[in-house]
This record gives sequence, C-alpha cells and structure tokens, in this order.
Amino acid sequence: METYVLPTGAAKPSLQDLQSADGMQRLRELAERAEPGARLPLETVGPAASYAPLSQRASAIAPAAAGAAGAAARTAMGQLATAPEPARTMTFDECKKGLGTDKSFYVKSRFAVCNGASFLQTWTRNNRPVGESMFNVRVVGTIAKNSRTINFQYYYTDFTTTGSTGAATMPITTKGNIPQSWPAGATYTRGGTMPGTKTFTQLKTQRTFNETVTAKPGQGSKKDLDLLFAVYEPAVSYTPPTGWTLRGSHGGKLFMLAPRWESAPYLANSTGGSKPDKKGAATFSYVTALTLSAKQGAEEQAEAAHIRQAFLVPQDTKPYMAAKNVPGQTAKDPLHRTVSSSRIDKNRAAAVKQCKRYWGPNYTNGGKERDEYPFASTYEGAAEPEYDPEATKFNFSAKPIPGDDNQAGGLILKSFYAKNRIIDGLDDGFIVKITS
Repeated sequence: METYVLPTGAAKPSLQDLQSADGMQRLRELAERAEPGARLPLETVGPAASYAPLSQRASAIAPAAAGAAGAAARTAMGQLATAPEPARTMTFDECKKGLGTDKSFYVKSRFAVCNGASFLQTWTRNNRPVGESMFNVRVVGTIAKNSRTINFQYYYTDFTTTGSTGAATMPITTKGNIPQSWPAGATYTRGGTMPGTKTFTQLKTQRTFNETVTAKPGQGSKKDLDLLFAVYEPAVSYTPPTGWTLRGSHGGKLFMLAPRWESAPYLANSTGGSKPDKKGAATFSYVTALTLSAKQGAEEQAEAAHIRQAFLVPQDTKPYMAAKNVPGQTAKDPLHRTVSSSRIDKNRAAAVKQCKRYWGPNYTNGGKERDEYPFASTYEGAAEPEYDPEATKFNFSAKPIPGDDNQAGGLILKSFYAKNRIIDGLDDGFIVKITS
C-alpha cells in the first residue's frame, strides 16, 4: 500500500489510470504539486509564521461585508457606523464550498476557519496496482465570542474503494497535535470526542467528532497582554491491515492552524469580570481585512475613495513621492495597530503638516477634516520614519475629505479593531479592501 495527501476535491486518477504504464508516476507528481512543503496558510502572523513554511498560495477567503453595508438604513435609524460582526460559526457545507477543488485552507473570519485534505491509498500486489481507496478530512475551527476555548470539528467523508483493497479493516488514528507554543511549556485543557484509532469502516459510520482546546490565562508573554501563540496540527496515520504492508508515508497532516490567546486591556473581557480564570479570548492568528465601501451613499465613501486612490494611483496623492507604495494591500505587507497615544498623535501631526502644505492652513473649510492612509493608529502611519530610520519617507497619503465621511471611517476602524481583537504590535496585522 502507498499513501498520498491531496487537496480535497482534486481530480484523482482512477484505478485504470494507475494501472497504465506511467500511472503511479503521474499520481506522485500530482501529490508533489500540492505544495507538500507548505505547512501554514500564507496569511499567518505572529511567531507561528516562522515555525514552518507558509503556502505561496492565498487561502480561500469569505466574501467581505463592507463596513458601510446598509448605510442608508443605519443613517435613517440614527445608528453609528460600525464594522460587521465577524463570523463565529461554519458549517460543513461552507467549509467544503470554501475549500473547493484546489485550496487547503479557508478563512471565513479570525474566529471561523477550516482546512482539509484527501487521503488516497493505492493497494498493490507484485508492484502492480490492484485497488484504490480514499477519504476526505476537513477540520473546522471556531471560537465563540470572548471565549478561550477553540472547537475543532472533524469531518470524515467521501469514503470510496475500487478493486481489491484491505481498506475496510485498516486502522486510522486521528490526533490534534500542538507541536509548539510561544512561550514554550504552555499547557492546554482538552475535551471533546476524538476517536483515537478507528477502522476505515468505523470512521465511515461515525463521520464527525470534535476536540476542544482551552488555554488558561497567566501563561503568556508581555504580561499586560498575556499573549500566547501556538500551532495546532490535525494528523491522520494508518496501520496496514493484516496481509498488507505500507510503503512510504504512514499517513499525512493537514495544514497547521495558528491559535492565539490574549487578555489585552484595550479589548473586551480583559479582566473576566467575576470569572478571572476566563479573562481574555482566543482568535486565530491570521491577517484579516477591513472592508470599506467607495459606493456612492456609503457613510465612509470619501475615505474609501481616498484609500483606493492611494492603492491604484499613488503618484496622484500627496505628499508626492515617486516610488510610493502604501502597505496594507496584501497579506505579505499588512498594517499593524498601535495603541500608543504619542505615536498616534505624531502620525496625525505629520499628516496635518502635509494637508497645510498642499491645501493651505484653511484646508478644513467647508466642514472638511484631515484623512490619512495608512491610518494614524498604525505603525505605518505618516510619522513612521521618526521611529524606523529604514522606513521610506512620505510613503503615505493625506488629504481633506468631508468630516462626516472621515468620522464614519474612524468609527468603522475602531469597531473593526475591537470586534476582530486586533492587538498592538508586529505579531498581528490586517489589510484593507475597498468595495464599490
């Protein structure tokens, strides 16, 4: 028996194909094209991002809801502009659709992610394929609001056999490994219904089970944050049934997930209230997107249009800089939140200076306000060169925009930080997407 791990839904060779002259070689090449060295999603941030190779392919991402969705209705009701609530649940069908036929990872939000893989076994006698079996495994990770417990729901599906195999009695072991934590030595409370070792036939009947992982507070670094990172790795291994031997890999591993726990004082549930042992919350440590709408009538339309200009035609923005390339457009070059009031003030002052330079001291006439991108509340703000001598000077855009739009954009950003638990520093990050 030989085993292979492929993306769920990927086209797999038939037994007849395998029995052709170069069929097994084509299968091996197919497995190699599935990024066998990649172990973590491209969007991973924090220490986990350097623990194992990142995928070079972007993960599947759920369609973003703009902060201004329903703007007209909110305005009529007198409600404040706000970012949408991030998803905290995911069904099997959503995971399956999100992964499609070529993705190994799907991000619905920082609190609802999934990964998956197809496990294929070829059964041979006298070096000739005589049978084929397979099954798919998908793992959905979700986190309830203000919770330190992560639920990993495993789905075993699509069991098939063709030809002569020993699959029915093949023992399959499922584990959720945590190979590394930052800081090292963290302990976790496990729960759920993990099956241990079951046969192919038993798993076909059981189909789904779960594991919960909880990290108690007090184990993290940066005591004001109590920051704990880890990697969680679903692993599947086989034992050859009686009468068969196993060549090569004894199973495979799905992409690692990257959980994070913290109790940042500027985020919800930082003290736990009457339950200090439950303070803080968990998230998955991935770059997420702030979505703003440039559609006419959106509350933040002018701010979104300004950012879109900075993305698409930076040479037309002020201050002028020939090689301007503002960050926050891709997961490889995200923005990072700062909660330093002094740094935020310096970023704002640097942007004001450019507004006065290009539009004069009365640039606020007519109810306008200064708008800047990257945002003043990020490390990449207008004053970044004052803190980082290697930062490119003038790699930002500032301009006057209508005050209402500017304030709506600020409220959306503030609520985005809170709802997505964006922490201060380079161990977190986010990007900006503009819809129209």
